[in-house]
Amino acid sequence: MHWSLIVLVLAIVVISGVLLAVTWTEKRQARQLKGKLPFAGTLVTDSRTAVVYFSRSGNTALAARHVAARINAQLFPLEAPDYQLGLSGLAHALKDANALKTEPEALPDITPHVLDMTPFESIWLGSPVWLYSPAPPIWAFLEHNRFDGQHVVLFNTFNSHFSDEYIEKFRAKVMARGARSFEHRHVLRGRMTQQLTPDDMLRLIEDEWLDG
Repeated sequence: MHWSLIVLVLAIVVISGVLLAVTWTEKRQARQLKGKLPFAGTLVTDSRTAVVYFSRSGNTALAARHVAARINAQLFPLEAPDYQLGLSGLAHALKDANALKTEPEALPDITPHVLDMTPFESIWLGSPVWLYSPAPPIWAFLEHNRFDGQHVVLFNTFNSHFSDEYIEKFRAKVMARGARSFEHRHVLRGRMTQQLTPDDMLRLIEDEWLDG
């Protein structure tokens, strides 16, 4: 019993340390990325392309702003109050990402949850990857919107892996919501201690997503 308690305490200490390290890294990244590549995409009123994205620490936001600037797209950020930076937001993110695997209806509140997509021919949907799947907010947006006759591009930034199973589920839902075609683009940023710099990430996006 004594050793079991010690092991339990050590496990709690290790897990707490990892979560604190992750939240510290996320906050540092958010500060670094906040002012990089500012872009008022919502002012592009005549574009036939939309970029809709959710970002927690700012990496997917940076990718979205770069794509929108390069293809002259209208930019729509999604907000999800449950996932603010910090331990509470991280805990909610992990809990909801895990729940979504077995409960597809367990979707978070997002703002806006509905957008008029009818003016657009192409729609880019951006999200980080949580527990091998696009994060819950982009699934929530998918649930509340239609993409009739449109080309949809899912784009992800992630630290380790994504599962083809969840990408295929996302594709199937996009097509069921009326899309005419679907693509998936992604960039592996690497683990917390060995990540691409923001500039390196943008170079990869330029070369691999936007044909240089």
